[in-house]
Amino acid sequence: MADNLPSDFDVIVIGTGLPESIIAAACSRSGQRVLHVDSRSYYGGNWASFSFSGLLSWLKEYQENSDVVIENSMWQEQILENEEAILLSSKDRTIQHVEVFCYASQDLENDVEEAGALQKNHTSVASWNATKAAETACLPTADEPLSTGSYEIPAEQHQCSGPESSLEGNDTEEGGKKDNHSDDKTPAEETSENVPKVQDNTETLKKNRITYSQIIKEGRRFNIDLVSKLLYSRGLLIDLLIKSNVSRYAEFKNITRILAFREGNVEQVPCSRADVFNSKQLTMVEKRMLMKFLTFCMEYEEHPDEYKAYEETTFSEYLKTQKLTTNLQYFVLHSIAMTSETTGCTVDGLKATKNFLRCLGRYGNTPFLFPLYGQGELPQCFCRMCAVFGGIYCLRHSVQCLVVDKESRKCKAMIDQFGQRIISKHFVIEDSYLSENTCSRVPYRQISRAVLITDGSVLKTDSDQQVSILTVPAEEPGSFAIRVIELCSSTMTCMKGTYLVHLTCMSSKTAREDLGGVVQKLFTPYTEIEADNEQDEKPRILWALYFNMRDSSDLSRDYYNDLPSNVYVCSGPDCGLGNDNAVKQAETIFQQICPNEDFCPAPPNPEDIVLDGDSSQEASESSVIPEANSETPKESTELGNPGEPSE
Repeated sequence: MADNLPSDFDVIVIGTGLPESIIAAACSRSGQRVLHVDSRSYYGGNWASFSFSGLLSWLKEYQENSDVVIENSMWQEQILENEEAILLSSKDRTIQHVEVFCYASQDLENDVEEAGALQKNHTSVASWNATKAAETACLPTADEPLSTGSYEIPAEQHQCSGPESSLEGNDTEEGGKKDNHSDDKTPAEETSENVPKVQDNTETLKKNRITYSQIIKEGRRFNIDLVSKLLYSRGLLIDLLIKSNVSRYAEFKNITRILAFREGNVEQVPCSRADVFNSKQLTMVEKRMLMKFLTFCMEYEEHPDEYKAYEETTFSEYLKTQKLTTNLQYFVLHSIAMTSETTGCTVDGLKATKNFLRCLGRYGNTPFLFPLYGQGELPQCFCRMCAVFGGIYCLRHSVQCLVVDKESRKCKAMIDQFGQRIISKHFVIEDSYLSENTCSRVPYRQISRAVLITDGSVLKTDSDQQVSILTVPAEEPGSFAIRVIELCSSTMTCMKGTYLVHLTCMSSKTAREDLGGVVQKLFTPYTEIEADNEQDEKPRILWALYFNMRDSSDLSRDYYNDLPSNVYVCSGPDCGLGNDNAVKQAETIFQQICPNEDFCPAPPNPEDIVLDGDSSQEASESSVIPEANSETPKESTELGNPGEPSE
């Protein structure tokens, strides 16, 4: 591969996380010659998604403390007298305190492997599976460039309730083929069909229990994100996906519920106008109070006298002055503004509430969207856009060092694992690739993460296909609120009969210490005794992973030692719910590389390109294709965009 690489580029991007992928796509779209390299065997870095066995391979790599690439000294021969080298790290040190727990029955069978797996290299399988998903994603309609439908679910699964679009015609068939093993039966399932059904309840319970071997067999149905985020329907990333037309490479699902945790119970929060008026949790007086306050929040900037005296106080204290009941204060603070009682000033709380409200009703009854197959799809979408415009990609391709000219103090080249010297004008690098010497003064923060596979939802309803977000307030001083995102099987992130639960908070201790208390309150470990106890209403944990991830966001480049001016550092994932930080970072760096250029403009539409000899009939036929391919829901006029026309 190295022998075939050109030796001169305009931009070299090291790492395939979301900010780097957006920058590579934007630069390639602007006509820059882009080389995008990553020492990993998969796209996304800490933004990646894995199948279950792919995740186990990723864990093994970290726990064995093994390097992906063996270091060599070939780079030293390439350094000239007037140059010096900035060594890069060959090991990713962003993950710490990894702990794995398996509660499901571990009756492993011989030669158990993922259903439909193509090869034994599970990490490669995971990368192929996610890439394939991006390639076959449904195209948007001409009216609404962002597709919020869900792929066809096998007949035995229920469609998720909510305002989602259903695909039609050939697109639906292709969506169903994406996991062509979805209708395949395991040998155990085929055998059970030929055996008379046993009426005994005990036998039925045992038959329905999910074992570890089942999780392994269905491992390709899991797409487990290292980072847990949602997309605000009017956030910067959604706007960028629509503007650049990258949205055609992915599909999204509505978050159906916003939950709250009060006095040991999980309850649904009414957030839209319809939810408020239909809620049985609120009295009529409370409904009027809430609607009046939310209406004020939508236009709070026009009435500074209403909050000016409380600018220095917390949002929690401000809410106490607004004639809201304790019930309403809790909902607004923790489930709408999503801030804590001790942090966040009044203005920040009002701003967060307004942002929440203005995102309501664009694609569904909540402000949030989730990409099918996980957040790891998003970096791959932009990687594909970059490749379409000529960007060159090299996975499993490490960089030994950057070459710096001593006189100009500019970076002029990189030297890869094969000793090849590749020249470039600009270098974009993910923080995790920088050596300890370069980062010795950087004050990193940490994110605590937990990933659970459970057998039930934290709040049971008639539908088993709910996608929920829950915020659990901090209980002790110095601790942080915990965000819980629960994904069902129709998000294409877990197997039927299970839920994939992500917990996230800023770290004060190890991940298990930070998150273990909330896990115990919401779930119970899956054991044989508890599985027979029908009175236990908590969902049971089948498998759990805890780890701490480095948060390198919002750091000044001044913290890095001797960083040349044409080397731009991108951070890993931050702890925020949305992706605005990554988009802002990508746009800022792009403008430094390509000043006065448009950031990720839409590519030319093939239907709009008229070539010599094209007939008007062909043009008219192509213009109606998008409308026949899919159906997009119109934006509803819920609270937050009253009377707003569809986009």
